[in-house]
Amino acid sequence: MRERLHATENATTALAVDRARAEAERGFDFDDRDFRRIARLIREHAGIHLGPHKRDMAYGRLARRVRALGLHRFHDYLDLLEADPDAELQAFINALTTNLTSFFREAHHFEALAAHLRDADRPASADGVQRIWCCAASTGEEAYSLAITACETYDSLDPPVRILATDIDTNVLEVAAGGVYPIDRLGALSATRRQRFFQRGDGPNAGLCRVKPALQALVTFRPLNLLAADHGLRGGFSAVFCRNVMIYFDKPTQHEVLRRITATMAPDGLLFAGHSESFSHAQDVVASCGRTIYRAASPSMDAAR
Repeated sequence: MRERLHATENATTALAVDRARAEAERGFDFDDRDFRRIARLIREHAGIHLGPHKRDMAYGRLARRVRALGLHRFHDYLDLLEADPDAELQAFINALTTNLTSFFREAHHFEALAAHLRDADRPASADGVQRIWCCAASTGEEAYSLAITACETYDSLDPPVRILATDIDTNVLEVAAGGVYPIDRLGALSATRRQRFFQRGDGPNAGLCRVKPALQALVTFRPLNLLAADHGLRGGFSAVFCRNVMIYFDKPTQHEVLRRITATMAPDGLLFAGHSESFSHAQDVVASCGRTIYRAASPSMDAAR
């Protein structure tokens, strides 16, 4: 028994030594208290939940900010962040957000959107325009996929559809608004779509492509935090794409964000979620009506529960 205890103690000590060595090799002082502060701040300001397994990720993404500011300890960086959040908070959020996207990701959603837009029985808005909200625009591929879907549905480069594309990360929004991508990012698109909706670069722009102006005109990009008490949106969205965002929130935060999103939807509006997201805990807010597609729960459904 004593031998097993010593072995456990030795293993624990070795682990502590390895971690200390790793911390020293990193270049900046960083301990569990620093990580807990990071996790608290990103949850407070962006709703993102960082579990202990994200410790190394947090270090790797924020070390560049520590270095850029000429600091030597994460403790000093976090002190600065809390003392003057207006100066550093956006960079902090940008560093910790994940931006994985592609054109026509989860293609069945765009097919469902096309059918939704074609539904002649749906009431149009007062100006006859169908509005779509892309909640996590990232570098723009999803928003432009929505615009392409609208153009193809109405067989027009000026369909009666307008898209609001938002994201909490201001860096990716700059890329999205520019609409310039490496050609290999368009690999999943047909030749017809590439020719109709993109311009191929040449000379110094060889290997790049740009979204055509007519497609860009359908999309407005702007920063927005889904945790904001008031999104400042006019509402009436025919469809809301909020995909692979809720997985970063805990369930109470998901419930509150869903409540705010559904308040912006038209009575027949659709909410499109990510393939790994389930809202069974929020049946008082949303009701499933397809494969990761939801509608706002009706008052009668709430009463029945």
